[in-house]
Amino acid sequence: MTTTEQTYTTPPRLADTLKKYQQIAAFVGLVFLVLTASGYFFAGPQQFLRSYLVGMFFWFGMGMGCLLWLMIHFVSGGAWGMMIRRPLEAGTRTLYVMWLCFLPLIVLAPKLYVWADTAHANDKIVQLKHLYLNYPFFIARWLIYGVVWLGLTFLLNKWSRLEDETKSWKYSSALEKLSGPGIVAYFFTMTFCGVDYLMSLDVTWASTIYGFLLVAGQGLSAMSLVVAVLILLGKYAPMDLAITSKHLHDLGKLMLAVVMMWAYLSFSQYLIIYSGNLPQEISWYVRRLNGGWQWVGLVLLLFHFALPFALLLSQTLKKNPKTIASIAIFIICIRVVDVFWLVEPNFVDVNHPVFTISWLDLTAPIGFGGLWLAMFFRTLPTRPLMPLGAPDLQKALNHGREH
Repeated sequence: MTTTEQTYTTPPRLADTLKKYQQIAAFVGLVFLVLTASGYFFAGPQQFLRSYLVGMFFWFGMGMGCLLWLMIHFVSGGAWGMMIRRPLEAGTRTLYVMWLCFLPLIVLAPKLYVWADTAHANDKIVQLKHLYLNYPFFIARWLIYGVVWLGLTFLLNKWSRLEDETKSWKYSSALEKLSGPGIVAYFFTMTFCGVDYLMSLDVTWASTIYGFLLVAGQGLSAMSLVVAVLILLGKYAPMDLAITSKHLHDLGKLMLAVVMMWAYLSFSQYLIIYSGNLPQEISWYVRRLNGGWQWVGLVLLLFHFALPFALLLSQTLKKNPKTIASIAIFIICIRVVDVFWLVEPNFVDVNHPVFTISWLDLTAPIGFGGLWLAMFFRTLPTRPLMPLGAPDLQKALNHGREH
């Protein structure tokens, strides 16, 4: 058995390692963000914004996924959440910056979105959707999202800190009571955000599953990241004694469940649109299943679903720190391909789709990844590595040690 008498303060060796990762991430992020910014002049404003959207939205989604899992943990409890609570909290604190990263998309919206370009103001489809897709309301929604997301982030992190300091059930109860409505607010705001910044790239197309598909992707990205981070933390005392193979097995099962959910939602969207066979709906898939784009779809089918699904079925692989960490990192990489698949094909000719990829589609995800990870590794060691005030901490630490 292990004990809650341990302070779980970040040990010096781990602090040095995290600081090294932070510095490397910050340097890489800065270099690649500068390269990405230069693309505005060398590749053109639209290509810059398209690639910016791919990189920014993926890493923004990482923080949002952390927020979702954190609230799910507060509502449901469980040892799995106790182990990754601090990485999840650190991930949510990146949202203060990532929310501001939407500003270039808002300021330069006419160069990216047809509905925001006055040259298309008289288009019939633009006029039909003008009540929702108009510039003032677009900005207002961004502000509303910020109030909801940053408000949840602030309160959850504040009350979690006070729970540690006071060991009071009052804050544990408050975290649970806030997280229930918070999950509902997350789903609503994330659905509208997905419509605003991704779905509206093709103003003629709509999908009722789109928001849930984005949420599943964000949840998978965040869970994969915190599992990889947990394995890193487990190489150092005191986390090496806190983490058991049972904890890893539980987290691996959650990863498997979200992989299956993403696949189910993706297939459901395709099946509904295929069955309807309506011109304004099938154009989305026509672009993605022709001209070389079908190979990207095949990559997602094989490596976003089939391979992770097969690997995560194994209890042995889920319980092994090295293999579960490798699977998690692989999933993070393939998740970037999925966001690329959602964004870039919207800009090809539906009658003659041709696969293209810009160098900016590589620099933007790396640049924002460096920025995000630098913030993450900077804030992670600022609190104890385990939630010392959580009422079920001892039970979580003993999970998998009964025998």
